[in-house]
Amino acid sequence: MIVLQRLMYIYLSILNLLTVWVMMAQLQQGGPDEKEKTTALKDLLSRIDLDELMKKDEPPLEFPDTLEGFEYIFNEKGQLRHIKTGEPFVFNYREDLHRWNQKRYEALGEIITKYVYELLQTECHLKKVTLPVDATESEPKSFIFMSEDALTNPDKLLVLIHGNGVVRAGQWARRLIINEDLDSGTQIPYIKRAIEEGYGVIVLNPNENYIEVEKTKAQVQLSSDSSDEPAEKRERKDKIQKETKKRRDFYEKYRNPQKEKETMQMYIRDNGSPEEHAIYVWDHFISQSAAENVFFVAHSYGGLAFVELMIQREAEVKNKVTAVALTDSVHNVWHQEVGKSIREWMRENCCNWVSSSEPLDTSVESMLPDCPRVSAGE
Repeated sequence: MIVLQRLMYIYLSILNLLTVWVMMAQLQQGGPDEKEKTTALKDLLSRIDLDELMKKDEPPLEFPDTLEGFEYIFNEKGQLRHIKTGEPFVFNYREDLHRWNQKRYEALGEIITKYVYELLQTECHLKKVTLPVDATESEPKSFIFMSEDALTNPDKLLVLIHGNGVVRAGQWARRLIINEDLDSGTQIPYIKRAIEEGYGVIVLNPNENYIEVEKTKAQVQLSSDSSDEPAEKRERKDKIQKETKKRRDFYEKYRNPQKEKETMQMYIRDNGSPEEHAIYVWDHFISQSAAENVFFVAHSYGGLAFVELMIQREAEVKNKVTAVALTDSVHNVWHQEVGKSIREWMRENCCNWVSSSEPLDTSVESMLPDCPRVSAGE
């Protein structure tokens, strides 16, 4: 029924556009005033599109802030299931509303991120450590997680680095958490086993690089006004904008998208990128740890961040790190301009498990002269 209503709405909108087209054809036969109206109507047709028209019926982008509010819960197997039906997560909650469904998915993802943070503290008994270590009360902050003995364990330390995107500390892949289970998509199984085997653990948070704050009206105006254009050109542009205001008001009623808030990014000091974050955690924590043997597990972009760490802290890393397990790492020794000595060290101390249909640990050919690549299995 909803789909039929939306199709009818689109159909009527198209009829309105056809009506405007006929009016424009009639006006073209008139004088200067009519031609000015024709220009306005042409502008209207060029700016209206069906995607924008469809947003008129889009529900508000307001979503619950708890799993229970979404009517989902993780069952005893760590699978996300609907509280009432027991069914897995459904992306297309509302038909023909992909943008709204995507926003809903992202809102659920943010809740899951916080849920995983809680599990790191309650189930894995890790502590949350604020970054920068000397952060003031007012500045943007990030954090990592570590075991109580991460810096004092004299034997071995495990460091985990996830890939890029929406994932945060403790996650490998949000999609796997939502569609498979917590064991598949989080680092929790790695952490628990490491602790059982006597490792200290540090969990990095390389994608937590900034906080977003809503722009004030003054900041929005400043960003729209800021320009290096000459004053004369800017005045001419302002005049054109004023002349088109009436036309804008005319067609604006046909376009009613939900206007999302304008935000600005405030970067976290010394942690403004995954690479910066890895170096900062190395300098302030890993390099200061008592562990004789440090081991890394780095996924996807985390592998690139580790290689950058090696470039910046080569001697220290070689002295302290025993082995590195990469998974589908996207590092590139040519693009990152990795020196010969580092490439040789990587061949001896790193291994990259990659997606492959070959059996587990089967050698996979590589075009790059760095660490061995083997199959991660199916």
